[in-house]
Parts: sequence; structure tokens; C-alpha cells
Amino acid sequence: MEGMSSRYLVCLGREIHLTEWGRPDAPVLIAWHGLARSSRDFDVLARQLCDRFRVICPDTVGRGLSQWAEDPAAEYHLAAYVALAERLLDQLGVTQCDWVGTSMGGAIGLLGAATRLQGRIRRLVLNDIGPEIEAAAVVRIRSYAGAPPSFATVTELEAYFREIYASFGVLSDAQWRQLTETSLRRLPDGRVTPHYDPRIVQQFERPTDDYALWDAWDRLKLPVLCLRGAESTLLSSTTAEAMRTRGPRAALITVPGCGHAPALNTPEQIGWVDRFLAADFSA
Repeated sequence: MEGMSSRYLVCLGREIHLTEWGRPDAPVLIAWHGLARSSRDFDVLARQLCDRFRVICPDTVGRGLSQWAEDPAAEYHLAAYVALAERLLDQLGVTQCDWVGTSMGGAIGLLGAATRLQGRIRRLVLNDIGPEIEAAAVVRIRSYAGAPPSFATVTELEAYFREIYASFGVLSDAQWRQLTETSLRRLPDGRVTPHYDPRIVQQFERPTDDYALWDAWDRLKLPVLCLRGAESTLLSSTTAEAMRTRGPRAALITVPGCGHAPALNTPEQIGWVDRFLAADFSA
């Protein structure tokens, strides 16, 4: 794809895949995907922003083209993902960056900016994620992510993705096809299934609440933009409003026609992100 390169690095003993867009000497923007997604979710956003950013989009361990964990309990949780992000930035020579994170990717940025990446993340965009998530959303995540189905054909898998990701908003037929083709793997029997390790859901099965992040939120000292899908079942309007009044006092935009999470694929959504990163923004 024009403007995009693909590469692999070994971080904390795991081979991590990432895509890069833009000039290597441009300011860095990290774009980190959601729980069961991949770096390719950011193709549209990266293509639009790579004229002024070096956009780096990793596949989290256990997703996409990155290696799977050997010890899921130790490797599939937010603190481990932050450590992975720190090592990735170190290897890439990135000392300062902006961060756009969808769902889990935003939680990694939030926790990182309050801990190991404090001072390295300059501006943070949270795409339908905050310091608290709804219990009903966790139940749904466990129901679909922990036991991904398999299908005989790619067309059937695309129909499945259109159903479970309908809350992403409006995607064209071509965008649904690309999402499908960049989100599948073939099983030994030839059937196709989503391209991630089903054990990633163990993050939601342990007693520790990995997504209870209000303490981290209140320590943040950087500009934050929160995009909340108007129909989100993961980030409640109550939590989003609280994010405006405590901690870094986020700018908040409610995205119409979306639930969890906006696909960041429309001119309006990309424009909000672009203006915020340019420090030319008011909610």
C-alpha cells in the first residue's frame, strides 16, 4: 500500500509487527488498536495524517501479525502492554509522541502516560474508552472474544464482522472487505477465524479489575481528547462527563451514529483528531 511500510521488532521476547506511515523524521503519532483488533484499523486515519506525522501502528502481542504469548496471565494485561509499548518506543528511538488509542489502545496510553511513559506522551486521544468501563460491556467482550467462531468462507466471516462491529459506524463495502481481509487467519482445517489469540480474554477473567484507572487518570498532566460513541455500551455518558471535570479535564466529543467504537474513518472524526493534535481545538 502506498505510503505504508511493514516491519517487525522483538520486544520483551516477542516479535511485534507494526505498520509505519510518513517521513521518519516527522513528529511521531502512535495509533494503538482495540482488544481484538489490529494495526490495520488505522489505515484511513494514518493515510490522512502521514503528511505531517510519522504514524506508527503496532499489533499488540497476541493480535494481527504479532507473536502470541507463551504465558497469557503474565502478558495479556494493561501493565504488560505498557511495558511492551515502552520497549517498542525505545527501539524505534521515539522520545516524544502523541497517542491515539481505540478502546484497549486508549487504556494503554492512559496508564502509560501516568506511569512508564509519563512525559513521553504529549497529547492523548481516547477513542471510546475512559478510566472506568461498564460491567455489561465486559460480559459482552467475554462472550464474543473468548470463543471466536470459524467459517468456511471469507464472505461468511465478513458477515460476522459486519454484525459484531456494526457499532463502529458507517463503513463502505470496500472498508468492510479490507477489515475482514486484515483480520483473519486460516485454521489447520482451512476455515477462517479472527486473527487473534482467544486467550486475550483472560484479562477480564482475573479478580483484578485491569480497567479501574481513575487513580491513573487523576495523575495525568497532558491534554486529552475523548471521543465517545453516542450509543456506546462501554463508556457511559456519566463516566465521560466525569472525565471533563477531574484529572486532566478532557475535551469531550460525542460521535453520532456510533457505539463502541468510532472507526475514525470519516472526515469529521479525522478532523477532530487532527485539530486536537495540532493544538487548534475547542470542544
